[in-house]
Amino acid sequence: MLKILALSLAAALVLGSAAVALAVEVRAAVLRVDYPVLLPISRYDLRPTDLGFAGAALADEDNSTTGSFLGHSFETTTVAVSPDQVAAALDEILAQGIRLVVIQSNGSDLLRLTDRAAEAGALVLNAIAPDTTLRDDQCRDNLLHIAPSYGMQADAVAQFAVWKKWSNWFLISGSNPADVALAEAYRHAARKFGAKIVEDRIFEDTGGSRNTDSGHVLVQRQMPVFTQGARDHNVVIAADESDYFARYLPFHMWTPRPVLGSAGARPTTFHGAHEAWGATQYHTRFEELTGRYVQPEDYNVWLALRVVGEAVTRASTAEPQDILDYVLSDDFELAAFKGQKVTFRNWNGQLRQPILLYDGSITVSVSPQDGFLHQISPLDTMGLDRPESKCTAFN
Repeated sequence: MLKILALSLAAALVLGSAAVALAVEVRAAVLRVDYPVLLPISRYDLRPTDLGFAGAALADEDNSTTGSFLGHSFETTTVAVSPDQVAAALDEILAQGIRLVVIQSNGSDLLRLTDRAAEAGALVLNAIAPDTTLRDDQCRDNLLHIAPSYGMQADAVAQFAVWKKWSNWFLISGSNPADVALAEAYRHAARKFGAKIVEDRIFEDTGGSRNTDSGHVLVQRQMPVFTQGARDHNVVIAADESDYFARYLPFHMWTPRPVLGSAGARPTTFHGAHEAWGATQYHTRFEELTGRYVQPEDYNVWLALRVVGEAVTRASTAEPQDILDYVLSDDFELAAFKGQKVTFRNWNGQLRQPILLYDGSITVSVSPQDGFLHQISPLDTMGLDRPESKCTAFN
């Protein structure tokens, strides 16, 4: 009996030593660039000061829940800076030995920071930049995209419109560069899914405040005139990445029609009223931690760090290249409260994921829609498919 007990104790010591040997300390950072912007049209859309960072806090809790059993620890540094400070902020993060960086920035800054991070052997996860070029000829082999591209957003909307048999579109886009890029994604989506753009108009951004006392009055007078005389259409598609005019489209058009895109039913990764597939428990934990509802940026950062946590758990390493190799492999999958496991496209580093269509209070629908099929995954019906992408960095 004593001999058996001694052997059991010896085995426990061996297992304990193995666990210690496999223990991984995971240090990551979330770098947010705060650009000067006009106040949003609605006070409901005021940015919380912890935007994105709240998602990081929840991710650390979730990763630690599993990681603690394996001896893994997770610590995330959060940094918010102005555009002119961002390069120095990244250098400071890298100087601390952190090689896993989630970035909330526009596309041009993201590309510059990713190249800078590559020199230090760091892996970057894109939390908000939707530029299609970043998944195409401007891709990088140390850059993973959690945020959906303009193409994924547009295709999600297009599938719903086509499924509803709203195939004749009136496309209204803004005049700013981001609006132009989004509008082009909708034009591509129309060609891709067989819709027809019967009218294509640009609403010029003339500057000024969008939320003054007279703002809605002016737009209320402008919109009927601006939309008058359009060819017969089933739906209005709004491409207003700048949040300048699209919110005023419903109820103010000359011809009443449903609105999709930047107003009406809008494509998003997540929202605070989404309850399907166990999302309620996600919201409960997030709201207890932060005292507010989740924003898409919070979810994207949470998902980015959960990708890291899942890779560390399965591959027992925090080395950037090892994490990258694992998440791009067929072995990787992650539950994301969206009805199916999410995975990465190994040709351009984009996370495959369902896109929610949100009207401000409920989930209207979820794309990909029924009937849109693909030889690999229905999720690949949204955004750049392998034959379309010019990305060669992952070859």
